[in-house]
Amino acid sequence: MTKCEPTRTPDDVDIPALREKYRQERSKRIRREGGAQYVRPTGAFAENYEADPHLPVVPRAPLLEDLDVAVLGGGWTGILCGYHLKRAGVGNFRIIEHGGDFGGVWYWNRYPGLQCDNDAYCYLPLLEETGFMPSKKFADGWEIHEYCQLVGKRYGLYDGALFHTRVIGMRWDAQINRWRVSTNRGDEIRARFVVMASGLLNIPKLPGVPGITDFKGRMFHTARWDYAYTGGTRKNPVLDKLADQRVAIVGTGATSIQAVPFLGRYARQLYVLQRTPSTVDERRNTPTDPAWVQALKPGWQKERQANFHHAAMERLARGEPDLICDIWTELSRNIAAKLEAQGWPELTFEQYMAMRETEDYGVMERLRRRVENMVKDRDTAEVLKPWYRYLCKRPCSNDDYYPTFNRPNVKLIDVSATKGVERMTAKGFVADGVEYDIDCMIFASGFEVTSDLDRRWGIDVIEGRDGRSIYREWADDCRTLHGMMTCGFPNQFFTGFIQGGLNSSTTEVFNKQGYHIAHIIKETLARGAAVVEPSREAQDAWVKHMREIAIDISSFQRECPPSYFNNEGDEKHNRWYLGESYGYGWDAFQKVLEDWRNKGDLAGLVVGT
Repeated sequence: MTKCEPTRTPDDVDIPALREKYRQERSKRIRREGGAQYVRPTGAFAENYEADPHLPVVPRAPLLEDLDVAVLGGGWTGILCGYHLKRAGVGNFRIIEHGGDFGGVWYWNRYPGLQCDNDAYCYLPLLEETGFMPSKKFADGWEIHEYCQLVGKRYGLYDGALFHTRVIGMRWDAQINRWRVSTNRGDEIRARFVVMASGLLNIPKLPGVPGITDFKGRMFHTARWDYAYTGGTRKNPVLDKLADQRVAIVGTGATSIQAVPFLGRYARQLYVLQRTPSTVDERRNTPTDPAWVQALKPGWQKERQANFHHAAMERLARGEPDLICDIWTELSRNIAAKLEAQGWPELTFEQYMAMRETEDYGVMERLRRRVENMVKDRDTAEVLKPWYRYLCKRPCSNDDYYPTFNRPNVKLIDVSATKGVERMTAKGFVADGVEYDIDCMIFASGFEVTSDLDRRWGIDVIEGRDGRSIYREWADDCRTLHGMMTCGFPNQFFTGFIQGGLNSSTTEVFNKQGYHIAHIIKETLARGAAVVEPSREAQDAWVKHMREIAIDISSFQRECPPSYFNNEGDEKHNRWYLGESYGYGWDAFQKVLEDWRNKGDLAGLVVGT
C-alpha cells in the first residue's frame, strides 16, 4: 500500500462568509415538526410496504418454550451477540429476526449499487477469525449479506433461529423470573434473558407527503427494492424494464448516491428530489491486493479498526499513518500533515478543534469545487453543492453520481423551499407548484434512526417490573449502567448508541457490546442466579459520570441542516442516534468495561435468585 498523502484544499476560503451561508441554508430546511415529518404506514399500504419481497414466509406452528436467551434481531448486532454467547458456553438461545435470513440491513437492502460506504476491512467483523477477505475496499451489499450467512453457518447460529418472526410484545413475569416474549407468529417464549439487537437501520421510514396514498403508480422504499418492476438483480442491476418509465426518487443521502447512477442509466426519465445535498467524493474502490493480504500479520484488523477510529473520530497520533485514506479520514490526515510540518506542537483540545474547524471549511470547499468540475449545467451544480460542516451529513463517495446529472433524461428538483416534497397526486408529485407525471416513486428516505423508541424497535409493548413501560421510562431521559442495562428491567440488555463508547465502525460497537453482555449472562448463570439488574445507585452514578465528562457538541449540531445526525434539527430530543458518548473516548470506555469484568464481582448489579 502506498503512503496516503494529504489532500489539496483551497486556501482562499472566506470562513465568516461561509458561516453565514451555512446558517441561511440550514434555516431553509428546518421543519418545526422535526422527526414527526416521517409517518408510519397503515392499513393495506403498510402490509405492502413492510412485506418481505425477497423470500416467502414458510408456515410453521407457534412455539411455546423456555429459553435462556432471546436475541431480538438477526443483523450484525444479533449475529455478534450469538457468536459471543456461543464462545461463552451459553447455547440455549434463539435469534429472532423479522426478515427471512441473517443480515439485517444487508438482507433488506438490495437496491442497485448497494455497497458498504466504510472501509470493508474495518466494517466486516471477525475477518481474522473466519479467514474471509472482502473482494474490494467498499464491498458490495450482496457480498456482505453472503458473509453474514457465512458467519451464521460457521458458528451454528442458524440452529434455532426464527426468521420471518416479529416480536410484538415483551413482559417481565416476576412469578417465573422470565420475559414473556410474544410474536406475530403466535409464539409464547419464556426467556430468562432478552437482548435488544435490532440495530440502527431496521425500520424504513416514509416522509409524510400529503396525498402519498393517492398515487396510482408503483411506489416502494429502497429497502424493499422491486426488481420484478425495474428489471435486473442485485448482482446484475440492469434495470431494463425502466426503459419506458418515468421514475422519481426522494432523498439524496447515502442510498440515493448509490442508486441514482443506475436509475439514470436505464429510466426513460428520472427526477431526483433533493432537500439537502450530500458530500460526494471520489470512490477509489480498489480490488483487494493478494500481496497485501499475504503480508498481513496477526492482529491486523484490530490495528486497522483502531487507526480508522483515530482518523475518523479522534486524531492521528504523531507518526501514525492513515491506513484508510478516504473521505472519512481526510480531515485528520490533513491536520496531521500540518502538525508534522510545524514540528508537532503541543495543542490543547480547544486549539486542536479550532484547527479542525478551519480545515473543515477547506475540505468542504474542495468538495463543492468538485461538483463544479463534474456537472456541466451551472444551475444544477449550484443546487448540488453542500453548504454545511463536514459530518453534518454522512459523507459519501461515488464516481458516477455527479456525471449522472449530465444525462438529458435526468433532472434534479430542489425541494428545499418546501422543506420536502410538496404533495403527491394520482399521477405523480408536485414541486414548487408544478405537477410532474411519473410511473414510479421510490423513497430513499432512510430508517427510523432517531425516532421514538417504539418506532425504532417496532415492538408494541415492553414492560418491566410492575408493568412499567420502557417507552415511558425513557421518554425524556435514558438511564443505564454502561449503556447496556437499566434498573427496573431485569435480565434485559440494550445495544447501540445509548450511554457508552462510540466507535467509527458500528460493528465494532456491537462486537464489544455482545462480548460484555455474554460475559454478564455467563456469570449470572454460573452463580445459579435467576435475576440480574443494575442497582439504582450504580445506575445513577454511571449517568452522573457520563454527563460530567460529556463533550458538548450541541453548538455544532445547531449549525447543521436537518438529518438523522441531529434528529432532524430537533434540539429538545436529539439523543437517540449518537446517544450519550463516553467523553474520554472509545479506548477509555473499553478499559472501564475490562477492569469491571476483571474485578469479577459484577459491581453495581443486583444478582438474585
